Amino acid sequence: MESGRKVVVFGAYGHTGRFVVAELRARDCVPVLSGRDADKLRALAASGPGLEVRPASVDDAASLDRALDGAAAVINAAGPFATTAAPVIEAALRAGIPYVDVAAEIEANVDTFAHFTDRARAAGAVIVPAMAFFGGLGDLLATAAMGDWTTADEAHIAYGLNSWLPTAGTRTAGKVSRQRRNGRRVVYTNGRLEYRDDAPPLLTWSFPEPMGTRAVIGEFTMADVVTIPRHLSIPEVRTYMTSEAARDLSAPDTPTPAAVDERGRSSQTFLVDVVVRSGGAERRAVARGQDIYAVSAPLAVEAVHRILTGQTRAVGVASAGEIFDAPALLRSLSEHLSLELRQ
Repeated sequence: MESGRKVVVFGAYGHTGRFVVAELRARDCVPVLSGRDADKLRALAASGPGLEVRPASVDDAASLDRALDGAAAVINAAGPFATTAAPVIEAALRAGIPYVDVAAEIEANVDTFAHFTDRARAAGAVIVPAMAFFGGLGDLLATAAMGDWTTADEAHIAYGLNSWLPTAGTRTAGKVSRQRRNGRRVVYTNGRLEYRDDAPPLLTWSFPEPMGTRAVIGEFTMADVVTIPRHLSIPEVRTYMTSEAARDLSAPDTPTPAAVDERGRSSQTFLVDVVVRSGGAERRAVARGQDIYAVSAPLAVEAVHRILTGQTRAVGVASAGEIFDAPALLRSLSEHLSLELRQ
């Protein structure tokens, strides 16, 4: 991506949005700060020179058009995405620029594919939802693990988080998702999403060392069940979460993330262990890093870079593994995460 290009960050003052702004600045791009709260935008702009403020609301299409005017792309970091995704995508289509978001909400991502696939393809536009820790990273790892396989029987994505200090946005998005599915949980099985009323299973998962075998919540379903099946022929996609992280997320008094380093990252560490199986064969991809919110920023910014420099494999609405060279993109993020492929 050429230095000096303007990229609008909608929801710039949010927790993940701030990481996106910092990542863009580190790449010599010009982040344009946008969102509904003008005071918060101005406060963020005061933290560094040359930051432009363009307040906008999803209820005001004209304000979104003004925010995106002259920009090369837009990154939507403002949840809940059930509310923000469609209006910002519409504005991006009107502006003729790529759209990338960091949505972890299953239903919001389903909506993006359902409502915009045909229009975006016809317009030659690029829309990449869930380009974040949940949805994007798992999809990239599963795609990289598949290698030359065209189909597989099952994919398993196990999230080894040592803790989970959820942001206010995470809690709000989770509440919206639970309301939309009437409190039911969702799984991807037999090639489709199913909604269930029973409790998820309690299991163990053998993570690579040094994490080792841990208790996990089975069928702790995340956005990977939307992104992976969009382009990989895998009828069973299951995700798992370490029990301690799940407890942190559900506890009402768990604190929000606190910075422990110069990048603003929390002390949270992650290990994402992806296993794909076909017949009796098994392939694996593992990613390790620090802070699930912080790592979403380089994922989203790298996506914009690759779109603007023509390093894409599709147009329209596409998931990360579908539109990008998965191993190459993952390796480009070596400063932010480590990658191990076992094929």
